[in-house]
Amino acid sequence: SKKADLTDHNEKNQGVKDKDYFFGYFAKDQLFEPKKPYPAWDDDWDGKESTTYTKDTSRSIDGSRSSDDVIRHIILVRHGQYNETFEDDAKRKLTKLGRQQAHLTGQRLAEMMKGIEDDEKFAPCNIKLMRVSNMTRAKETASIIGEYLPKHVIRENPDPLLNEGIPAQIIPTRPELDIEDDLAKNGTRIEKAFTKYFFRKTKIDDMTHTKKPWWFFQTIKNSITHSATESSHSNSGTSSSSENLKKERKHEFEIIVCHGNVIRYFLCRALQLPPEAWLRFSTFNCSMTYLMIMPNGRVSCRMLGDIGHLGYGNSTFSMKHGFVW
Repeated sequence: SKKADLTDHNEKNQGVKDKDYFFGYFAKDQLFEPKKPYPAWDDDWDGKESTTYTKDTSRSIDGSRSSDDVIRHIILVRHGQYNETFEDDAKRKLTKLGRQQAHLTGQRLAEMMKGIEDDEKFAPCNIKLMRVSNMTRAKETASIIGEYLPKHVIRENPDPLLNEGIPAQIIPTRPELDIEDDLAKNGTRIEKAFTKYFFRKTKIDDMTHTKKPWWFFQTIKNSITHSATESSHSNSGTSSSSENLKKERKHEFEIIVCHGNVIRYFLCRALQLPPEAWLRFSTFNCSMTYLMIMPNGRVSCRMLGDIGHLGYGNSTFSMKHGFVW
């Protein structure tokens, strides 16, 4: 029973000082510590605040100063349903339904890339690349999705950092899951994946990767600030400049095909929510979770576990079908 599980869990912790445990459930050193206490927002969450002038009022609401700034769109896709009866990853391949889910997801993404002809309100989504974990079910899903994407979309090599695992502790606690070993093995790796793929992107940020003296970048920053301020004064009282900027602004989309636990952890970290809340979300097979990163570092979620493209008859959460379970 649940009560018995909790009793067993507490007995395991007997002899450990209460001050070292979070409400008696797990060691406090396993609790994620944000740079700023919740619910404060950490402007420098990706270490790039100095390149984006977040406190500069001459910027637009999303932090863009010019068409050189980029709005990043990250679409996280969970793999399709797979055969869970095997322990060997190579044998844990997609089921027939899982392959169908991947085909439907590829069609959805292709539709987004195409946009709606002669209707600028539904402009094409500029998907530049697709990433994937190194696990069989994710690679199969990405391969099928890739059949629907244009050849110019870069297919990145599989990245083991994106592999499935337990990313963080769980609140409310689930002692019956016995996650300690898995967390110790995979938690740090999944956090590395987050820091590798989630960050804001600006023109100045790109420039810092070139070999130039420090004063060169300071000159560029001062020049941009001066010109933006002049533009703000000269166009006060009109909306034409902001409308032009909106049309010119750069949008870059990318797809990451990976796993349910990883996606839920990325969601919490990107939105600066306690990562220990990750298991409160459900991400169905081939669901799409879509996050947008503004040039000023603000992050918003546009889709959360979206499966509208699958239809009810193709909706699964692992080996569970539909919603009545």
